[in-house]
Amino acid sequence: MSFLKAYVKSMRLYYSFVTGIVGWLGVSFYQYVATTEGPRGTSGMVKTIEVPTPPVKMVVILLILFLAWGINQIINDFLGYKEDKINAPQRPMVTGELNPFRALLLSLFLMTAILLITWFYLEPIAVIPLILGAILNVIYEYAKGYGILGNIVFGIMISMCGLFGFWASGPMELRWSKSRISTLVFIAVINGLMTYYTYFKDYTGDKLAGKKTIVVKYGLEKNKYIAILASFLPSILFFIGYFGFEAFQIELNTIFIILGILTVFLQVYTGILYYKNPKGEMTYYSLVMNFRACTCCQAAIIALFNPVLGLILFLFSYVFVGFLFNTQINIRA
Repeated sequence: MSFLKAYVKSMRLYYSFVTGIVGWLGVSFYQYVATTEGPRGTSGMVKTIEVPTPPVKMVVILLILFLAWGINQIINDFLGYKEDKINAPQRPMVTGELNPFRALLLSLFLMTAILLITWFYLEPIAVIPLILGAILNVIYEYAKGYGILGNIVFGIMISMCGLFGFWASGPMELRWSKSRISTLVFIAVINGLMTYYTYFKDYTGDKLAGKKTIVVKYGLEKNKYIAILASFLPSILFFIGYFGFEAFQIELNTIFIILGILTVFLQVYTGILYYKNPKGEMTYYSLVMNFRACTCCQAAIIALFNPVLGLILFLFSYVFVGFLFNTQINIRA
């Protein structure tokens, strides 16, 4: 029981909404396509052989997605042990509370079980984003030492959750379209930005470990201003993509617009927090707003094609990210 308790603690479940909501985006978009009547432009939202996902399968997919972060986090902690000894000396794996090799074996076992469930119960094609996500998680631990490359790898890794949710939901003929690729790129940018802000709290350990993240490379003073400017990136990218390139070929609705405005506020406020507190205890506590901005943004995207679900997930994300963060709050873990 002590091992399992330490394992769950290391999963850092407040992160689960990051992978969970991205995956839910893919699942709910599949349902949208599966219930489409007639063509809807050139966006790929045209029903072919799609059928609504049975409730039990949908629950299985969402459970996998919400647990995906935690299972992979153990691998991340195993590979990042050197930095964690400085940045988070009270993490279970660093203190010895969690045996690293037993934890790694458990994660590998769970990942294997998820692959088998996907292959035999869901859709075999969905094992591709699963495997890619796991590989990118390993690559990320090394890529984060090379500036923005780490953010790019992390963003693509999380976008695989959306792809898994979509492909695992049921059969389809058209797998790629302009809107689908644009959404994956947008998800990658949102999550790449989210992980950029997490580097502030790891500045000291990353610097000593030779990890040249953007924060280490340019220093805290310059990154105060980068933090502010970067907070506008998702909004700028969406406006350019939607109105300039018609990358998201779907009509805006009132709920999406309201949630979008709230999301911009959360993102900009996150940038302000890191501008004001690039180091110290508040740098750690600002993580909760960072995670909220990321997950709520993804819930807002769902509101594009399912306004009610998008609104519900937006509210749930905001509340439960904070709740789970406060249950495990420890600046040194």
